[in-house]
Amino acid sequence: MKKYRDREYCIECKEVINTTVFNFSTSNFGTPLCMTHQDLLREKMQSNKITTESLMLYFALKQREVPAHLEKYDGFKTIDIAVPHARVNIEVDGPQHNMSPKQALADLKRTYFSFKKGYFTLRIPNTLVKENLEETADMITEILVESRERNNP
Repeated sequence: MKKYRDREYCIECKEVINTTVFNFSTSNFGTPLCMTHQDLLREKMQSNKITTESLMLYFALKQREVPAHLEKYDGFKTIDIAVPHARVNIEVDGPQHNMSPKQALADLKRTYFSFKKGYFTLRIPNTLVKENLEETADMITEILVESRERNNP
């Protein structure tokens, strides 16, 4: 975990958190979060819109200091993980996205809508996140760096 002046801090806002908050957060959420961000995450989790795999990947990217946003609405749909500075949207897809032609076509249309706005949509199977989280997060981070460099020369 990252430390700031030899103390633990929230992965979201960089606020220094005490040992009790750190221990509770890492035990319950798998990452250090201040009380405010624990509450916000709890709200998102209670809405049942966020998947475990999306959350795992999001925090793996945050640990790599990727300025990602979880469950960001783009005016058309909610994106699992958005990285606006790189103009990349990340969707963590379950098996239903590959099994249903109707769902696959809806996904393609969403990808097109984002593409028209200048965003690349990266679709990651949730099985990849479950089985190879660290390597997946490393590869996505490399893609994001390359995309940012191309979009902001």
